[in-house]
Amino acid sequence: MTEQPGAAKPERRRKTKWGCGILLAPLLVGGFWAVLQAPHWHPSDADYPLQGIDVSHHQGQIAWAKLPAQGVDFAWIKATEGGDHVDSAFAANWQGARDAGIRHGAYHFFTLCRPGAEQAANFIATVPVEADALPPVVDLEYLGNCGTRPGQAGFDAELTAFLAAVEAHYGQRAVLYLTEEFDRTYHVSARFDRPLWLRSLLREPDFGGRFWTVWQASNFRRLDGIEGRVDWNVVRNPAQPTRTR
Repeated sequence: MTEQPGAAKPERRRKTKWGCGILLAPLLVGGFWAVLQAPHWHPSDADYPLQGIDVSHHQGQIAWAKLPAQGVDFAWIKATEGGDHVDSAFAANWQGARDAGIRHGAYHFFTLCRPGAEQAANFIATVPVEADALPPVVDLEYLGNCGTRPGQAGFDAELTAFLAAVEAHYGQRAVLYLTEEFDRTYHVSARFDRPLWLRSLLREPDFGGRFWTVWQASNFRRLDGIEGRVDWNVVRNPAQPTRTR
């Protein structure tokens, strides 16, 4: 039907605006709720009984004694980066986690511009050998890394050198922390047979050469005792059925 000119048009515009408001209201309320709830969200405790954090000096001074009551079962603590950098909060965080009875381990940020053997020496000189410590972790990602991009063979050689030295020293197989972008470039999960710690915010990881052991599910969790945001991670529950790809 052809629309006739006249007063009907302003009335329809008013209805349209009112209709848009009705449609937008639930979205705005839902978005506001999500913003409020996001700092408290974590994967189900029933599905993933073991949950914890990873920290560095960026979290400032941590009140470790407050964390177990908030569901922190474990913590991986940044120890080193590259061939000579030591995280300024490592010693305090290591002792704090131990005093709070939280299972803990150390991680190393692997740079692409230093030899793997030098990086391993830095880690070994910094992290004590403790029989009950969690396995050492190698953090493999581009964010904060140097601009160097070695080829596959060069990268494999340096990571192999790092793993050989660190695993021999601590008597445990290392865990490989990976982002999807890094794994897409260097195929780490397919080429290195180690437990995988995969980053995939909010959604369970669906990348990697095999199934994950640890999942970083959030980087915006907030806890009493830590200023600002903290990464939240879960361990795969062996009782859970393995998902098919």
